[in-house]
Formats: sequence, structure tokens, C-alpha cells
Amino acid sequence: MTIQRNGDYVLWDEWRNPDGDEVDLPAFRFEAQEYQREVERAAADRSWEWPARTVARLLEQDLRARTDWLAQWECELGALSAWPWEPHQVNVFLFHPGRSAIREDRPWLQFRMILAVSGDDPADEAERLAEQLVAADPRQAAEVCGGSPEFARQLGYSWPQLRRG
Repeated sequence: MTIQRNGDYVLWDEWRNPDGDEVDLPAFRFEAQEYQREVERAAADRSWEWPARTVARLLEQDLRARTDWLAQWECELGALSAWPWEPHQVNVFLFHPGRSAIREDRPWLQFRMILAVSGDDPADEAERLAEQLVAADPRQAAEVCGGSPEFARQLGYSWPQLRRG
């Protein structure tokens, strides 16, 4: 759909389905101030988060505020996630030497660290994990999860073996 502000209203219109099926929905019109309040309320609502998701969000905020902690390791923070099917862990993704290497067609790798979440207070746990992460080279505790075998060789890392299940 297309969302656009039109004066004092927000309009949802031009519904589309990327799979090609026709969507037969009317335009929806909302008062702009009420719409903005609802968007802000929904963005602030964290009631849906499970503890590991809260830890991931708080930890990412903390790590992104520490702009230089990864520079010494030639790494860049990619993302943090906590997935519903793995409710007791946080995944930290890093790029080495950084995302710019991808754009510049230089060797690069992506690393993944898996952090166990204990169920302690999420704010305390995020703080503890942040201190743990910034104290050491994150590549030593992470596994290569992206890039290529050739890039791994060029950068001095082993490419992970395929897991057979």
C-alpha cells in the first residue's frame, strides 16, 4: 500500500500484493494527530518482548553508543537478535573488517556470537554482557557465518564445516 500524509489526514491507499493477486481494499483515512499518537504508542510498547529480546534491544543500544569498541578489532557491529524459537539466547553479528569491504569488493567476513540469557533482570544482564563483550577480541568468541571460504583464507580464518543433521 501507499501511505501518505495529506493535510490533516494520513491515507492508506493503492493496496498491492507482490505475489500478483489482486487486493480489493478501500482507502483508509486517519486523522494525522491521532495516527501519530498511535504510531508513537505502538513504537514504545515493549509488552510483546520476551526476556532475551529485551536483553538484545538494550545490549544493542549500549554497544552502538560505544562507537570505538570494535575499531581495535577491525570489526563493525551488524545486528543483534533474539529469535522466538531460541528464547534463551541473543545473537550478535559482526562484520570484519567492516561493511565497507563489501561495497569496495574487498575480503570480508561476518561473525556470529551466541550469548546465553539467564533470565536475570534484562537491564542488568545487558549491562553485564556489554562489559564482557568490550573486554576482549569478539572474533575469538565468535564463529564465521558469512563471507566466503576464499575471504576466510585471505583474512586468516577457517571456514566453518557444514553441519549434517
